[in-house]
Amino acid sequence: MRLLKVATCSLNQWAMDFDTNMKNIKESISRTKEAGAAIRLGPELEITGYGCEDHFLEQDTITHAWQCLKELLVADWTDGLLCSFGMPVVKGSERYNCMVLCLNRKIVMIRPKMWLANGGSCGELRWFTAWKQKEPCLEEFLLPSDVAEALSQTTVPFGYGYIQFPDTAVAAEICMELFSCAPVHPELALNGVEVFMNASGSIHELRKMERRLRTIMSATHGRGGVYMYSNHIGCDGGRAYYDGCSCIILNGDVVAHGLQYSLKDVDLVVAQIDLDMVGSLRVSNSSFQEQASCKTKIPSVLVPFKLCQSFTLQKSISSPIEIPYHCLEEEIALGAACWLWNYLRRSGASGFLLPLSGGIGSSAVASIVGCMCQLVVKEIRSGDEQVIADAIRIGHYAEGKLPMDSKELANRILYTVSMESEYSSKLSRLLAEEIGSWHLDVSIDRVVSALLSLFQTLTGRHLHNKQEGGRNGAEISGLENIRSRSRMVIAYTLAMLFPWIHNKPGFFLVLCSTTADDGLCGNLTKYGCSSGDINLVGNISKKDLQAFLRWAAVNLGYSSLSEAVAAHDHSTASESQDESGIGMTDDEISVYLRLRKNSRCGPVSMFKNLCCKWSTKLTTVEIAEKVKHFFRQYSMHRHKMTVLTPSYLVESSAPEDNRSDQRQFLYNTNWAYQFREIDQLVQQLGEPSET
Repeated sequence: MRLLKVATCSLNQWAMDFDTNMKNIKESISRTKEAGAAIRLGPELEITGYGCEDHFLEQDTITHAWQCLKELLVADWTDGLLCSFGMPVVKGSERYNCMVLCLNRKIVMIRPKMWLANGGSCGELRWFTAWKQKEPCLEEFLLPSDVAEALSQTTVPFGYGYIQFPDTAVAAEICMELFSCAPVHPELALNGVEVFMNASGSIHELRKMERRLRTIMSATHGRGGVYMYSNHIGCDGGRAYYDGCSCIILNGDVVAHGLQYSLKDVDLVVAQIDLDMVGSLRVSNSSFQEQASCKTKIPSVLVPFKLCQSFTLQKSISSPIEIPYHCLEEEIALGAACWLWNYLRRSGASGFLLPLSGGIGSSAVASIVGCMCQLVVKEIRSGDEQVIADAIRIGHYAEGKLPMDSKELANRILYTVSMESEYSSKLSRLLAEEIGSWHLDVSIDRVVSALLSLFQTLTGRHLHNKQEGGRNGAEISGLENIRSRSRMVIAYTLAMLFPWIHNKPGFFLVLCSTTADDGLCGNLTKYGCSSGDINLVGNISKKDLQAFLRWAAVNLGYSSLSEAVAAHDHSTASESQDESGIGMTDDEISVYLRLRKNSRCGPVSMFKNLCCKWSTKLTTVEIAEKVKHFFRQYSMHRHKMTVLTPSYLVESSAPEDNRSDQRQFLYNTNWAYQFREIDQLVQQLGEPSET
């Protein structure tokens, strides 16, 4: 029996904050040693933070990473412990995303990433090159002079290979390599590697965790092995939430699994493995042995250091465990709440200001802030020192006092303002009371009247809404936009001055609540109430938000949310009847979102897809008109997406014109060529088209 204790961790790193990152790394190593583990695995690019983006292009970032690594190696952090540290490394003229494997104050090997993540919100090819040597090889890498002098080590093996110990073999597989079409772990397994270390930077997306874990489990299910997976957790300075889930897999079974949603800075996962179980599985698989006999040989580094321990009665072996998965509604609540707390505590702000309209968007944002307060209080009760310190500072608590009630905490950090009608103000007040926010009803009529009076003085014209007989589209839209932009100005004025009025330091972050549907179809006012500092629901469809609000009404204790959903359903039904809305239902927009982005459909492809989906309830003529209407609306309002408030990134179908959706914003909105082809398809299918 070869007993091996291993540890992997999720770290709440912050891009370019080397002090915070080193503090978390050192804590994870200390706890690993306390647990008696022989291997410690950290997440991808943990020293710098994964989200440095164009800072990776700066030589300072590379230099600081080496300085931090040297600090770890000259002290006793790696004594008797195989550690993997993620950092960028420049070799010659190339910059690589690397795992640096260290033991006993020496660098054993530097493993560059071979397949880079480059799609959606990831753009590693902008900052790194992939290791593309045609044959497996290890080259000699000359260490920076100050590092070489400190370690008494001049060179280190660099490239694709593994480490051979007297009692086992260990190799690295970095993040995307596992999920690529040609992962490296199969041929490493054929070369005798038993322990795989995957340093990852995987962001949270709705419905993603089960797919990811299934892939990790499959890596060793048929070929055997111990698969260690490490990921970041929290917000490292960008739009994404890294959702942890660091885990240890043995022969396809999960034997240890970390937290997915947490406010902790370090989450350590430890397991004790009998490596003979790996060998037993492999020798019982005849096809594995046949393939191993004619394998491509991978170079290795021999290290005369034993990782395993012998059997004793005092040492237990980790057993397979069941992993509970969160429902969609829980993922929306917990992911956004954890991301928001990290953003708040690192931003220097002392709270939030939310224009609360009673609609599903702002109601969802308010509920997420309430959920965040509940999570914070839960961690305080469990004794998390970092959360306690942050909560005292942000909530401006007097010495000796702690926030032990989520509503009381919400009253200190969430300020809600209703600037809508009396009915919506009533809904807002009910929700604010349930959450505990400091609430204010504001009439903006005098502000709007002043602007209308100024307009009349300048032009001699008076604007009328529909009820007053206004008929011109520009007139009606102009009046609506004045009201919307007035709300934005009031919101920012209050956010700036409320801390001063309430004798608090810092500033408030303005939360906005434009949904993915509104952003995609342009159902918002540019620089109006859709503007804010951050948006928690900008990547989430109204369909999913309605489901979340129904869940939150029961599970978060905010029963008034049921009224908000009912009011939205009634409003949507009324708009559908009088055709006064944007001409698309929430369900339809949810479909358009995914077909346009995830399935990469243009107008013609979308028409064909929808004919298959909707042919039982709509004619091809009706489907054609819906597709045309969507693309006209989308292209007409695309410019609005270039200035959308930065949104918490949780869906791959996000419409935000940032890294996740790079498209032009000036279109020929007639789509003449594409729409002609749709018309031809309609005629071929036997129904005349209406142009």
